[in-house]
Amino acid sequence: MTNQDDSFYINKVKQGDLQAYTYLVDKYKNMAFSIALKLSRNTEDAEDAVQESFIKAYHKIDTFAYNSKFSTWLYSIVYRTTAYNLRKNTISTQEITDTTFHNLEDDENTDLSDAEQKRFITEAIDKLPEIESIIITLFYLNDNTIAEIESITGLSKSNIKVKLFRARKALKIELKHILKDEIKSIL
Repeated sequence: MTNQDDSFYINKVKQGDLQAYTYLVDKYKNMAFSIALKLSRNTEDAEDAVQESFIKAYHKIDTFAYNSKFSTWLYSIVYRTTAYNLRKNTISTQEITDTTFHNLEDDENTDLSDAEQKRFITEAIDKLPEIESIIITLFYLNDNTIAEIESITGLSKSNIKVKLFRARKALKIELKHILKDEIKSIL
């Protein structure tokens, strides 16, 4: 589906067609939930934030001016709503603690299925600090540009690039650690 499809449905919603909004919710609910979950680290809080965000987006859809993709506009609402709820509820989040990671032998051959690869990558991303997890998810899994991520998170482009660099390094280390543990459990 292209951005033109979104425009069609956005215009219908602006004209009062509530059913057209269902299309937009269905299309973007999974990534919206992923962003909220990575930030809040709590399923119930993420669900609440996503629901609140979709309600806010519906009420503010007249302000959407097509200056960016609808997804960028929506995800910025999700991000800010989740962050505000976290501050409001003073929920503390847990950072990754320093752990000694051991490298896998370069010559080890591991043939993983697509499902296993996805599971390991998701597990590693979930262990990253919240903002790095969100940036990695938006950039690689959702194909957002740096400019779109800047719009969503409110971070500067240079800050996003630094966090993306750090996240990639941390992800590589975390994947090596996870795969090493997986190989040990198999053997």
